[in-house]
Amino acid sequence: MNKTVRWNEAGWLNPPAAVRHDGDDLVVTTKDGSDFWRLTSYGFIHDDGHALLADFPVGAAVEVTFEADLTVLYDQAGVLVRVDESTWIKAGVEATDGAPHLGAVVTHGTSDWSMAPVPEWAGGPVTVRVSRSGDALTVRARSGDGPWRMVRLAYLSPDATATAGPFCCSVERGGLEVRFTSFRMGPADAGLHEGP
Repeated sequence: MNKTVRWNEAGWLNPPAAVRHDGDDLVVTTKDGSDFWRLTSYGFIHDDGHALLADFPVGAAVEVTFEADLTVLYDQAGVLVRVDESTWIKAGVEATDGAPHLGAVVTHGTSDWSMAPVPEWAGGPVTVRVSRSGDALTVRARSGDGPWRMVRLAYLSPDATATAGPFCCSVERGGLEVRFTSFRMGPADAGLHEGP
């Protein structure tokens, strides 16, 4: 990645309960009931999760590293790509069924959710990377310095004006603390099957 995005170079969508700087890290505390979701299965719309967003053009990639104790149902953190309230993608780690799960929610009017358990990732640093090329978002993630894992290939119109950056939510509680240690932007990946 070419450029570190300074925390003050991005803007908050739904400011969290608290934000503090700890050296180069940004420590974010969530509000109770915060989430991003639209209709499917649950029937509700939530657009009140916390996200720190910067411009995200075609040909760019965003990469966010975080640490958090995701233990309560639907505690989550990662990367949000947003066009508007009904067009967005979030990808990262979320607590469900008693374990952390790596996954993504893709929303074009209604949300879908794909996930896989990653209990071995609990408590450690996680990096989520979203690469935007043409009409596609390629989502990858890794734990620590481990290998990149493909998470999702999702459609996003090449004409869409999007923003992206770190996000976190806590649907069932307030006070989840997420430590974001890196927020970087750079060129998109060379290809779908070529890692960063």
